[in-house]
Amino acid sequence: MPLLSVLSLCVQYQSAQGVVRAVDDVSFDLEPGETVGLVGESGCGKSTLGKAIMRLVPTSDGRVFLDGDDVTRMQAGALKASRKSMQMIFQDPYGSLNPRHDVGTIVGQPLSVAGWLRRDIKDRVVELMGQVGLPADAMRRYPHEFSGGQRQRLGIARALALKPKVIICDEPVSALDVSVRAQVINLLEDLQQATGVSYLFISHDLSVVEHISDRLIVMYLGRIVETGRSEDVWDRPAHPYTEALLAAAPIADPRTARSRARSVLQGELPSPLNPPPGCSFSTRCPYAQALCREERPMLRDVVGGRKVACHYDLLEQPAALPRVARVAN
Repeated sequence: MPLLSVLSLCVQYQSAQGVVRAVDDVSFDLEPGETVGLVGESGCGKSTLGKAIMRLVPTSDGRVFLDGDDVTRMQAGALKASRKSMQMIFQDPYGSLNPRHDVGTIVGQPLSVAGWLRRDIKDRVVELMGQVGLPADAMRRYPHEFSGGQRQRLGIARALALKPKVIICDEPVSALDVSVRAQVINLLEDLQQATGVSYLFISHDLSVVEHISDRLIVMYLGRIVETGRSEDVWDRPAHPYTEALLAAAPIADPRTARSRARSVLQGELPSPLNPPPGCSFSTRCPYAQALCREERPMLRDVVGGRKVACHYDLLEQPAALPRVARVAN
């Protein structure tokens, strides 16, 4: 049985202009000890999905199961108990730590809420400081005394406090320098090996996701368009949107970057208030056919254990499709 199951989850927001479907019929599983990467453009619903799983934002439909228990139907007491098994690392290491509290209070707060004794909380916080590579006396300092990378380590320590089974990492390295990103990613991997925790890793940085993820989920305009093993998706994307995302990813070698061809998407991201009929990607897709503009493709199984929401996916029917417009960098 999967550790975490998300079934047909939907999140809607009412605005003056209409209803925004920020998350639209999303389903996936997370296995014990696994890291699933969640990628897509800004505004596609990645962070909203993570917060909806944690019940930090209300859902309009769907279910979330943690160890077989329905999180979406839990009352306050049961939901509080479930927090021990599922925690979150937030994107902004500057805004997610209370500047009025010292580190010992911040990291120990989940333990206090869970009813731990004060002396046990202190011992656990000291242990957590060691796990994330910070000295024990850091617990007497305040967030403004730390660098961005150190603050994110504090956020990781807080998420680990109750020894959760699942941690949702919402863009945990996007606000950090490149060198610090590598340190935090390595820390997350070491902690996973030591504790067996599972990660839902949300990011727009494809190089980071490729490095840390076992499986990959690609979202576009609130919906999943492709899933599969990370190396399979990276080597041979099935959805045209995934192909364009990977082609746009920066390459460290300047010679390779200059010589490669890349997909060029035309047009702007459609408004979630007024998505196009049929496939939501049809207005930008270089392969789009008449069927794409009339009928919305459902997420379906394709070869190699992959899933893709495309009428003419790039794995099964490449010969039937026109060539992508490509240019050299």
